[in-house]
Amino acid sequence: MQKKLAITGLAFSICFSTFSFAKDYVIGVTQNNVGVDSYQTTYDIALKDTMTKYPNVEGIVLDAGGNVARQIAQVQDLIQQEVDAIILWPTNGQALTPIVRKAKQMGIPVIITNSNISEKGQEFITAFSGPNTITQGQYAAELMCEGLNGKGQVVQITGQPGYQTAINRQKGFEDSLAADCPGVSIIDSQPGDWNREKSQRVMENFITRFGTKIDGVYAADDNMGIGALNAIKEADLKNIKIVGATNFAVGYDAIKEGSYYGSVVQSPVSDAIAALAITMKILNGDKVEKDNYFDTPKVTLANIDEFERPVF
Repeated sequence: MQKKLAITGLAFSICFSTFSFAKDYVIGVTQNNVGVDSYQTTYDIALKDTMTKYPNVEGIVLDAGGNVARQIAQVQDLIQQEVDAIILWPTNGQALTPIVRKAKQMGIPVIITNSNISEKGQEFITAFSGPNTITQGQYAAELMCEGLNGKGQVVQITGQPGYQTAINRQKGFEDSLAADCPGVSIIDSQPGDWNREKSQRVMENFITRFGTKIDGVYAADDNMGIGALNAIKEADLKNIKIVGATNFAVGYDAIKEGSYYGSVVQSPVSDAIAALAITMKILNGDKVEKDNYFDTPKVTLANIDEFERPVF
């Protein structure tokens, strides 16, 4: 059905785009923060490109710019426009729950993409599409344990506080390490907010406090891991094992040169394609699973040639 596309009440002119094709369905998308890193930028491009391949879809693609209040307003506006479905990349898994509940009450399916919403919000969503971020944390713990031969002290740089991926990757890492690798202990954790420069400062502080007592660093994504690597190089420290996640191009290159122990592979292109495919199944009346995870294998120098260098 054709839906009204006029944006109501809010000035989103600098952060949305609309695709004009045959219009059986209108899908509203609100993303986290497209400009924050190359993963989200690549996802945005892939999503828009994939959307053009569905001739019966019209899309409203928004970017919350990392602002929770803006994203809540964007979802509210999409509800008022009576879109057929909403794809949501939450800026904060807790704060979005009330507006997701409202979308469900209005009969609009919400598909969470990339980073899940909080446990309280699960009953209001139709499906999740993305990586299993708890498993990614477990994989990182396995890599760290392997890299340190089961013994050592590590520091942890987490993602943005309140962001479900950050929460899950931290939980998966800490729980797995405690259960399966008791000889490796975490001596401190600090947020790096998915930001390379902030993570470098966090690592500089760790080095000031702990110095050569640090055997390993776990960063919740490779962007932050490279920030830590830069601080380690500047301090001229050796033999510190760094494990990250998402396998950005910079992480891939660092693994190849031997300065970075490992990561987990995750494609923003596959992420975007999967979110849209799940949404189309729902709109077409097909049955889908609540959680739809794609594989994110571990990568180290031993197997890196099995994977293509990331484009982000």
